[in-house]
Amino acid sequence: MTRNGMIRPAWTPATIGLMVVGFMVFWPLGLAMIAYILWGDRMEEFKAGFARTGNSGKNCNWGRNGGFHARTGNGAFDDWRETEMKRLDEERRKLDEMRAEFDAYSRDLRRAKDQEEFNSFMSRRNRPSTDGSSGL
Repeated sequence: MTRNGMIRPAWTPATIGLMVVGFMVFWPLGLAMIAYILWGDRMEEFKAGFARTGNSGKNCNWGRNGGFHARTGNGAFDDWRETEMKRLDEERRKLDEMRAEFDAYSRDLRRAKDQEEFNSFMSRRNRPSTDGSSGL
């Protein structure tokens, strides 16, 4: 199909009709049609820009937290960045270990304080009262 035969991204009777039908059938289709009308002419630029970079994902390194780091082509920089990322991952691991140790320490302190309060309560409860009541 030639480019002239396609629906062009502009406010034409055909695109407005498709937008209305899209809203009647399923509202996200209507929104998609509005987006195509407004920004459809930029799709060619986007595709051309992506093709110009020549990056189809084969030069990407997936890093921590789902992000990726594309190779720049400069070997020295890429090596330095990889070394720094490993160093930062090691620092992150150390911080996570320290946090776990502190959490365990805090948990032990709370447990000791709770035990002390419970022991104090039990000693007061079991102490014979001077007024003859049962202590409760």
